[in-house]
Amino acid sequence: MMIVLLIITVLILIAIPNVTKHSKSIDEKGCEAYVKMVEGQVQAYKMDKKTIPTISSLTSEGYLPTEPACPNGSTISIDSEGKVKAANAGN
Repeated sequence: MMIVLLIITVLILIAIPNVTKHSKSIDEKGCEAYVKMVEGQVQAYKMDKKTIPTISSLTSEGYLPTEPACPNGSTISIDSEGKVKAANAGN
């Protein structure tokens, strides 16, 4: 019985760091995908309104449902040229 518990403990100790590493990777890829989606909405807004939008104009006009933020907590911003960027949550 002790051997079985030891084996299970070792497997858990191996699995937990691996799951944590993949969770971070998933959040980063989710953020990249979200930035691409916002870029698409910026392009749609520019075609409709002939001007570069702000985040608030995208949300108020229905191009985005809420203030955009990545799964990892990074905020989304649009610069004066219409480029979409994700600012790291820790910065």
